[in-house]
Parts: sequence; structure tokens; C-alpha cells
Amino acid sequence: MAIQVVTRTYTASIRNQSRVQDDLDSLGFAASKLWNVGRWTCSRIWDEIDHIPNHNELTTYLKTHERYDDLHSQSSQRVLQELAEAFNGWYGKRRNGDTRANPPGYRKHSDEHPRSTVTFKAAGFKLDTQYNRVRLSKGSNLKEYWSDFILCKYQTRPGVDLSTVENIQQVRAVWTEDEWELHFVCKVEIDVAEAPGEKTVGVDFGINNFAALAYEDGHAELYPLTCLKQDDYYFSKRIAQCDDSNSVQATQLNHKKSARRTHYFHTLSKHIVQRCVEQRVGTIVIGDLSGIREDEENGESKNWGRHGNLDLHSWAFDRFTDLLEYKAEMEGIAVEAVPERDTSKSCSCCGRKCDANRVERGLYICDECGMVANADVNGAENIRQKVTPSPATNGGDRSNGWLAQPSTLLFDTKTGAFAPQEQVTS
Repeated sequence: MAIQVVTRTYTASIRNQSRVQDDLDSLGFAASKLWNVGRWTCSRIWDEIDHIPNHNELTTYLKTHERYDDLHSQSSQRVLQELAEAFNGWYGKRRNGDTRANPPGYRKHSDEHPRSTVTFKAAGFKLDTQYNRVRLSKGSNLKEYWSDFILCKYQTRPGVDLSTVENIQQVRAVWTEDEWELHFVCKVEIDVAEAPGEKTVGVDFGINNFAALAYEDGHAELYPLTCLKQDDYYFSKRIAQCDDSNSVQATQLNHKKSARRTHYFHTLSKHIVQRCVEQRVGTIVIGDLSGIREDEENGESKNWGRHGNLDLHSWAFDRFTDLLEYKAEMEGIAVEAVPERDTSKSCSCCGRKCDANRVERGLYICDECGMVANADVNGAENIRQKVTPSPATNGGDRSNGWLAQPSTLLFDTKTGAFAPQEQVTS
């Protein structure tokens, strides 16, 4: 075992929600207003001198603006920092050839300001772990003669004790479309296991299969999207029956759908890490998903068909990868991202690249060496080989069995776990 310092975010509910919601609403609205002021300032300077101010410049411009004092100074700084980061993300996409990327916009719901996340740094909050309370500072403009803070009573999830955490860096007030909750961002020490082995596994994310895994020792697994697609169909139908898409019932259905998806991501990431421990895998190789929505040739948005586009754009790639990374980290397993370019077109046995070899979405047949494989498994094996080249590549002999007939594991809603397809009953 080794000790490693990592960042963890612990979510807590607010027990006195009704008493503090109006105050938190005011801060959330103020954060949106400041964002919009910052966005307008960036646009004005951009038009005048062809320059978009960075975080420090933007703070200097706006620290005397009346909206800046609606929040604690550190909270206001964080709003403007987020705006600068959004512009940097846009720059990055444009540099990478994504001509469809748009700069960050204004935060508005019709004519109203939405409730934005408010971040409180060290000087903006005071934590009392004995009574599970946290004081969140108001901005100068929102202070009342008798109160300059909001006192929230919080409840963490079972197993989380903030009194044992020495370094709590930030507290975030987050609106969930139903109520406010608190996120405590902490630096914690964890025991990290030694790597279970030196083997590698490639992971390919796809349209029909959320993940395809290709192990170094010649075994493959598929995790179909069946469960998430069923949820999409069920909840979309239920929401469509609501009188108003913004009604309480529709909001509750959306939250339940999101919670089920989050549970799926947690369960799948945990399952994959457990499988890696069993198979003595030390490195998980995943495809870099940053350009998954763009065409490889011209940077334009790919057209996967009506249902394909719906599924693709509803995925939380970054979210799942983050879950996989921190769960793997606990077991001493590294997660490495590699470019996905041509991994779906190339033969994992001989390296032959040919678009026509992908006969259909689930089948790959190499016209050079005759290899027959599940298309997603072939992609996962190509991803794995970018880190650990297989001795079978470049003319070596390889059986088609595990490439063509991978194990299929489905999410069993009755047990809440993944199991072989033949063991899961509908």
C-alpha cells in the first residue's frame, strides 16, 4: 500500500432547505448576472481591440462593477475564472479544427437569470463539523443589517465524515433543478494498492455497446447500451405525457432518469475495475473521446442517424471517464487515453486499413488476412495495441474466436450488477 493525496468531492444535502433557499437563490442569480456582465465585457473588448481578456484582466476590469459585490470577492473571482476557462475551451476546439464550436454564451432562461453554481473558497466559508453546519458568506450588496452569511445545516452521505478531513478547499452551492445541495471539495490521503499486474486492456466506446473491452491475454467483453436505451424510451414517453415539460412531474422524471444513469456509470466503472484486478491488468487504455462528435476528415458533426445522434449526444463521456479513473486509481491501475483515429477501420491482426472491411456496425472482416471480428472488439484491440503492441500484429497468426465471439454482459436491474447475458432475465 502507498499513501497518495487526491482530490475528492463529497455531496451533502441541505437540511434547512426552506430557510436558506431564498438566500441561495439570490447568490445563484447574482452569479449568473456577473457571468453575463463578464461575457458582455469580453464581447465589447473583443470587438474593439480584437482581444479577449483573460481571468486576471477581466477581474481588474470588473472588480469595481456593482454586480461584483453581489458575491463574496473570491466567489466573484471564481465566476470570472469559469468564464475565462470556457473561452479557453472554445479556443482549444477551434485550434483542433472544430469549426462548429461556439464561444460561451449568456446565462439566461428566456428573460430570467438561472441559478448558477456559487463557489466559496477558504475565506468565504466557515465549517462546523461538530454540528454539521457551514456558514457561506454573502456579497456586500446582499448583506442585511443583521446577517452577512447563510447558515446551512448539511447531511453527508453514509460513510463520509468531514470531521476527519483536514483540507477542505472549497464549498460549492449547486442547484439541482429541484433544490440546492452542497459539494465539499477536499484534499484527502488515500491508501493506493500496488498495481495488480502489468497487463493492458483496451476500451472502445460505441453506439450500440457502451464499452467493448479487449484484454491482452485474448479475451473480450461487450457492455451493450440496452439498459440506458430502455430508460431513454420509458422516461421520454412519460415526460411527453406531462402537461408541461417544466412541470414538477416532468422535473421529477428527469431527475430520476439522471439518477439511474449516474448509478449505471458508477456500477459499470466499478465492475470494469474489478475485472481488471481479477485479470491482473495494470493499465486501462481508452480512446480519446474529445473529437467523437466530429467527422475525422473535415471536422463537421458526424451523422449517426436519428436514434444514433440521440444516444451519442446524451452520453457523459467525461463523466464516465472520471469515475473510471478514480476507481482505478484506488487499485493502483493507470488509465491512459490514446487517439482513436483509424481504430475502427484498421485490422487489429495485420494492420490493414480499409473502410469497406467494416461490413456492418457489428462485424469487421479483413480482406487481407481474413480475420473476422466484432467491430467494437477490433477497435478496442487497436486501442490497446497503441500502448502494448501485440506480437501477433504484422502478419502473426491469431485465432478469430475471442475477437468474433466476445462475452456479453448486461446490467441486471434486479441485482444492480452486471452479469453474463444468459443469466439476465428481462
